[in-house]
Amino acid sequence: MTRDEAVALLDAVDRSRGPQRRRNAAMLRLLLHNALRVDELLRADVIDLGRHPGREDVHDTLTIRRKGGRRARIALAPRTVESVHRYLEHRAAVEDCDQTELAGPLFASRTGLRLTPKAVWVLVRRTAREAAIESWAKLSPHSLRHTAITLALDAGAPLRDVQDFAGHRDARTTRRYDRAREDLDRSPHLRPNQVADTH
Repeated sequence: MTRDEAVALLDAVDRSRGPQRRRNAAMLRLLLHNALRVDELLRADVIDLGRHPGREDVHDTLTIRRKGGRRARIALAPRTVESVHRYLEHRAAVEDCDQTELAGPLFASRTGLRLTPKAVWVLVRRTAREAAIESWAKLSPHSLRHTAITLALDAGAPLRDVQDFAGHRDARTTRRYDRAREDLDRSPHLRPNQVADTH
């Protein structure tokens, strides 16, 4: 998706009036803001949320299980944190407990079971259709991951950082998401202070 389509998708889920709107908004933000794979999203438990220090600040985090069972702690964007907390506050009210007493899957069905990938596929396409995204019928949870990675590269984030963000073992996998990788204007010899300019 384009950046505008991604914004439209989130606007559409925020406008939704369904009983699971808070949960759905939190899930779509995690997929789109953190480039999660659908199984990383669905395997997360409430206990995997936390707060951890970085070099300069303390971050709200989610610990996920990457491909091959690797565990990774990811920092969450402020809007994602707000969305997750709104969902958990509502869920605690429905379950008549304190938010700190919630347990089990982070994203649960009405019956408390872990959601299925199919449910997320349906959510993505339904929301994309409501957002009037022309390609809605071709979108999947991976489309949100793809969008997040591509937009990060388009914004100029260093390849190594985007590789970590995406959880790719090999930088060549990350490079496949770079729409500008064949842009001749990006050739290093065209930049000031390169060896080619000084000799």
